Amino acid sequence: MARLARPVALRAVREVLDETRRAALAGEPVPPLPALVDAVLEAAAAWIGGGVPRVLNATGVVLHTNLGRAPLAPDAVAALQEAARGYAAVEFDLASGERGERLAGVVRVLKALAGAEDAVVVNNNAAAVLLALTALARGRAVVISRGEEVEIGGSFRIPEVVASGGARLVEVGTTNRTRLSDYEAALSEDVAGILKVHTSNFRIVGFTERPERRALAALAAARGLWLLEDLGSGNLVEGFCEEPTVVEVVASGVDVVTFSGDKLLGGPQCGIAVGRRDLVTRMRRHPLYRALRVDKLVLATLDATLRMHLAGRVDEIPGLACMRLDPARVRVRAEALAAGWADLGLSVTVESVEARAGGGALPEQPLASWAVAIRGLAPEQLAAMLRAGSPPVVVRVAEDAVRLDPRTLLPGEDEEVSGLVRAAVARVRGGVPSPRPG
Repeated sequence: MARLARPVALRAVREVLDETRRAALAGEPVPPLPALVDAVLEAAAAWIGGGVPRVLNATGVVLHTNLGRAPLAPDAVAALQEAARGYAAVEFDLASGERGERLAGVVRVLKALAGAEDAVVVNNNAAAVLLALTALARGRAVVISRGEEVEIGGSFRIPEVVASGGARLVEVGTTNRTRLSDYEAALSEDVAGILKVHTSNFRIVGFTERPERRALAALAAARGLWLLEDLGSGNLVEGFCEEPTVVEVVASGVDVVTFSGDKLLGGPQCGIAVGRRDLVTRMRRHPLYRALRVDKLVLATLDATLRMHLAGRVDEIPGLACMRLDPARVRVRAEALAAGWADLGLSVTVESVEARAGGGALPEQPLASWAVAIRGLAPEQLAAMLRAGSPPVVVRVAEDAVRLDPRTLLPGEDEEVSGLVRAAVARVRGGVPSPRPG
């Protein structure tokens, strides 16, 4: 233990002794000194290691929120490293030598991609919605359809966000049917604008009705109000999916559109708002913006990802490439993995499955895919051993099998996961205890 740094050693010793005391009070025997020393070394290793470990995602969920959503493209990683290793011209105009605008570069590209007059970037889409409501509607009312008062992951509830922005919510219509006349009847001098919200991770189908965006935008414009839409995932690729593109929504007359940078855009976690110059300027000049603005690392990775969209290189963006991957190619990869594990003495089969975009994106559009199903060992134990690997492998357990979907394995990771599965199977057969949570 002498090789441990004193702060780490003290923390590890106290942790182990606390656990030992609790176990002794419960009637368990106190381990001998060598076992306690081993436990301290293990605890110290956990403290020293820590961090945010890289994992191999074999779940078939592309934008896995618990696994950091969209993996970055090589261009974005290179831009991140370049910005991180030294100083960067974040708010500095190299031509004039004077202070510059923090968002100048990304705003220029966003305007071109979205067909909008202006743009602003904050730390996530919830922040973009909050900033818009605070800057544009504080002390006034906002009209919303009852069918769009949603809650998405992390208890993000639209009514609470509106209240946090200092605005009052005016509900119209019903859960399944809201007409243009419902919005029109609710407009008064106290109303600042109309809020439209993407339902993200669920759909209302059947006996439904919603006014077209253009009609809603025309109504808002005729009354001198704005129309704000939380678009959620932020699709920039025409023909990619059933989701509307950002440029399509802007062109329909929506005054401010907010969306995520780490979903269908495929970049870092951030929130983006594009739209009318006067409204976006009010958002950028509001004091709350400073609390929500992004740093040089997000700016660098977002800029690189946006420029890949601008150049038509979306198939080089990992998250989008995983979603667009032909199921036939996934099957070939799954069969190659299964053939490599044929000598393990287990039931190893390739089965059709449904992958998902994840992250609240494309909830009604499952992705046809193929997975390797491993049976013959306790699936939960094998999954735990895979998570204990270096790097960890995260899989799905279903129908008494461990399932690995190569759709979400990035280039080069098929070979890596092959060896990690072998090692995990050997550990299960060797009677190695499953790792403790945390």
